Amino acid sequence: MRTRLFASILALFCLASCEVTPIEVKPSEKDNKYTAADGVAYLYDGTVLPEMHIDISESEWNRLLKAFDRDSNTKEQVVCKVTYDKAGEISVIDSATVRLKGNTSRRRPEGGNGQMHQSGNTDWHHCHFQVNFRKLIKDDAHELHGARKVILKWFKDDPSYVREPYCFDLFRRAGVWTGVHSAYCKLYIHVGNDPEETYFGIYNMIEPIDDEYLKVRKEELGGKKDGFLWKCRYGTSLNSTGADFGADLDDGKEHTYELKTCTDSLDLAVAQIKDFILKLNGKSDESFKQWIATVCDVELLLKTYAVNVCVGMWDDYWNNMNNWYLYFDSHDTYQYKFYFIPYDYDNTLGTSASCGVISDSGRHDPFNWGSSSNPLIYRILKIPEYREAYRQELLRLTDQVKPYFGRDASVARIQDWQSLIREHVSNDTGEDMSIKDEPASWSNHREYRLLDSNNNFFTIRSESIKGYCK
Repeated sequence: MRTRLFASILALFCLASCEVTPIEVKPSEKDNKYTAADGVAYLYDGTVLPEMHIDISESEWNRLLKAFDRDSNTKEQVVCKVTYDKAGEISVIDSATVRLKGNTSRRRPEGGNGQMHQSGNTDWHHCHFQVNFRKLIKDDAHELHGARKVILKWFKDDPSYVREPYCFDLFRRAGVWTGVHSAYCKLYIHVGNDPEETYFGIYNMIEPIDDEYLKVRKEELGGKKDGFLWKCRYGTSLNSTGADFGADLDDGKEHTYELKTCTDSLDLAVAQIKDFILKLNGKSDESFKQWIATVCDVELLLKTYAVNVCVGMWDDYWNNMNNWYLYFDSHDTYQYKFYFIPYDYDNTLGTSASCGVISDSGRHDPFNWGSSSNPLIYRILKIPEYREAYRQELLRLTDQVKPYFGRDASVARIQDWQSLIREHVSNDTGEDMSIKDEPASWSNHREYRLLDSNNNFFTIRSESIKGYCK
């Protein structure tokens, strides 16, 4: 085992520069039908700036507003028509649905509490949406080149319009295949008999983490795409079996650990994750070292966390017990492999708060990113071989010559993205009307910049990491 471990670490050290290659978009050969992977390739290739037009009747829109007033965390889905325009290629899907998304970022998309749609005098608000193309009618006509859902996220607290796209792109560049895909789009919403549609501006289209996500990564998962997928909300420390475990039954209830797949097997899924938590916390150091190598792709997890700390993701598992998914690839209580899935990266690249052990995300120690009471990464990094592999991955990412986290390469990518969207940022909501190189207004380090040479986050973070990696 020791020989194989060192061989794996040596392979990690020797990884070459990893450019992102586009995925070819074509129907699968079987029955000439599009697959989930085709849908990902079509939606998120990023070569053009597509448009998504959502048409909703006034009664359905008002139903959404009423649902929000009853419960701001509503999962109410209302009927709509979607028209997707990608460089003149038009796709129309009738009888789709749209719902609100977000946690602390949840907003009412129009007006104030109790107010129904006001045509011609509308107080619009940016908010997050999820569009489901085949919630109501489950056939190929209610997919978009194989895609069944898409998350539409506005750039809340990100005046630069690039933080989350940058992070998701960096995950893929670094070889972290568990990271989701995303791409920019222009969003339009038309309600009822309004004289014209409303332009909501530039949104980030994001791949949902669900059973389709698992299908797209079937090969990387060794064909094991039908396991238990957990959404891990605030409080998911992995240090107690007495936590709140529950299934997503689409009933509006939320759970700290929320089962998203195979929800009819909740008891079995809970038994499995409890076994995982007990072993994670209860094994001796030597027993843990042997066990973690059998249940986890440790190289992949270290790559994931190296990206995480480079971009300054403080609202994460290790520091704040938040914003990640956990996938087990079997239904066996004791025999499984788990995968850590990163999620929600808008509060990064200098946008931060004093939270957990972190007060400055640009300068904080990457080897002590969180508390020992959140044991997963902490225990792995206690193992010298894995700590060294993590150190080497941090150095690889911050190498100024390679196309990862170095300042020049990062600035070039950001400038390309901003050039694509700059003329389309101004919108009919009157919110977030221009691109600015600064963190969120509430950030505890508002001095950080992405493009300016003064207080440049990429420079400061890279230098800080190299100092800790000596």
